[in-house]
Amino acid sequence: MDLTKKLSIFVFLLCVLISLRNQKAATDSRSVAEDPSTRRDLGEDDSHSIAGAQARLKYDYYSDSCPSAESIIRSTVRELHEMKNVGPALLRLAFHDCFVMGCDASILLDSAGDVKSEKETPPNRSIKAFDHIDAIKYILEQECPGVVSCADIVVLSAREGVLLAGGQFYPVLTGRLDSKTAFPDDAAGSLPSPHLNLGEALRSFAAKGFDARETVALLGAHSTGKVHCSFFYNRLYNFSGTNGPDPSINAEFVLVLRSQCSNSSSQPSPSPSPLSSEHNSSFEDRAMKMDYEGAGNGFGEVYYRSLLEGKGLLFVDQQLTAGDDTRPWVEAYAADAPRFRRDFGLAMFKLSHLHVPSAAEGEVRLNCRKVN
Repeated sequence: MDLTKKLSIFVFLLCVLISLRNQKAATDSRSVAEDPSTRRDLGEDDSHSIAGAQARLKYDYYSDSCPSAESIIRSTVRELHEMKNVGPALLRLAFHDCFVMGCDASILLDSAGDVKSEKETPPNRSIKAFDHIDAIKYILEQECPGVVSCADIVVLSAREGVLLAGGQFYPVLTGRLDSKTAFPDDAAGSLPSPHLNLGEALRSFAAKGFDARETVALLGAHSTGKVHCSFFYNRLYNFSGTNGPDPSINAEFVLVLRSQCSNSSSQPSPSPSPLSSEHNSSFEDRAMKMDYEGAGNGFGEVYYRSLLEGKGLLFVDQQLTAGDDTRPWVEAYAADAPRFRRDFGLAMFKLSHLHVPSAAEGEVRLNCRKVN
């Protein structure tokens, strides 16, 4: 086990242990996230810093420069959530940002001058959380001008989205810088499609350092949000030219999906990543909710049980039951929700520090949509 992975597990487990000590209601993950004593205790130990190129990252990085930063992000996300379920969009945004060149807020940049935006690439045309990040950044700039990076806002907001969806609190190290450029070619080429077969999906995640177990855990993000019919329409009628449905779909479920999607447009749409199942709203399209038991309930367990029943909406999801390296984890997470939530938190922690821009590569943007 390499040093980074050991540190990841150490930080995660220590965070959980301190949270349990300080919280009477430890089973409520949201109350854990809201406990300031948890953050203070962990923030005192600088040994949580990531080594090497990632040494800038620390737990509670803003404790001196902007002590209210994380509470502002948390409260603002929850205020937005009261108006609209923003959790899935924030989680999707973080994945699309971090999976390309690391969590550097490059996805937030608009096209200007030499910068060509990642937003214009097909995988990112379904992203809808940019305004939410702008709102949070505006408040933080009033409180602590030029201090909190857009990249940190993205990863911290995603964690709040997970909590609101019923997931578990996981530690997030902060201190990231924002990229001075965007990477549209990388976004177009590296973000995995929901139509990938199992081998393609595993190779896509392996290229970023994720093994089969972590891939299965990360795809559990599909426990929340919705999938528009255009993303699985090809599985319902003429799958791979067979004049029939995808045989991996439960036969009764096919009828349910056909009924739900009977009036939807079948025209093609951009292919988002597996964590980006929401369709570009350029045309009318019906959708199926992923959180079948309602937002904030059954995060993970319902998704994995559905896969075992042949009720995965996306092809890449259902394929997880077909592999010797992936099906055991689908079965494990379907039977043990706490285990999934722990592994999901570890995978998200790992995703959040795939690459950290150096001082030469990054800055703290004053406006998340453009370089300073």
